[in-house]
Amino acid sequence: MKIIRYSDSTGTIHHGAQQADGSALRISGDIYGQHSVTTEKADVKKLLAPIAPAQVLCIGLNYRQHAAETGAKIPERPILFVKGVNTVQNPGDAIELPVKLASHEVDYECELAIVIGRSCKNATRENALSYVLGYTCANDVSARDWQIKFGGSQWCRGKTFDTFAPLGPCLVTADEIPNPNTLRISTVLNGERVQDSNTSDMIFDVPAIIEFLSGSTTLVPGTVILTGTPQGVGMAAKPTPRWLKSGDSVTIEIEKIGALANPVINERV
Repeated sequence: MKIIRYSDSTGTIHHGAQQADGSALRISGDIYGQHSVTTEKADVKKLLAPIAPAQVLCIGLNYRQHAAETGAKIPERPILFVKGVNTVQNPGDAIELPVKLASHEVDYECELAIVIGRSCKNATRENALSYVLGYTCANDVSARDWQIKFGGSQWCRGKTFDTFAPLGPCLVTADEIPNPNTLRISTVLNGERVQDSNTSDMIFDVPAIIEFLSGSTTLVPGTVILTGTPQGVGMAAKPTPRWLKSGDSVTIEIEKIGALANPVINERV
């Protein structure tokens, strides 16, 4: 099932089950627990990020060819950083380039996002996927100057500006993607495909990531996990880096999920 999250004409937020014709039926109940698809047509006035995350956990440097393009050593264990829930942005809404705390090196990163559906602690590789509600597209927008030069040796400042984690356009339930490490994943910037890879290039696959993150740690329902980006990031473009600028349009595409498109503007201050 493809699940959307939306606000209706009264401003009330619901989830809906997307239909083949593009319409949706309202979902009743808790998507992390008991829920059902009603016969009521969804009154979609605005499409929202499919999840309002409880937390956003991210894995860095997780594609072999991306490590190669940046000259980085293959990590022995998954590299964890976090993004605040303030970073989440809806499909179609703008990525804002920081102005007040200015960045001049903002980059795109297409990523497969995992959504945890039930409380998960000390998962094993064998049962890790049973904790997954579904998957969506993510853009791990990154201010490279703050990430690398100004952030005091940690990544969070460069990763946690408002709007730096667009999610969507829908959540595809895990039963429709039995193997999340066989999916084509790409970024289209202003009509040009600048990233084009497959989730099979991950250094740590989805079960390994869940096993690692849940070790001695509870992943609550609604935890969103970003799984890393493939080669083709703007930072590594030759002969000069390709930074996002106001007026750009960025689309993340993942096989079996869809396309997540966002315009780029300067922060409104």
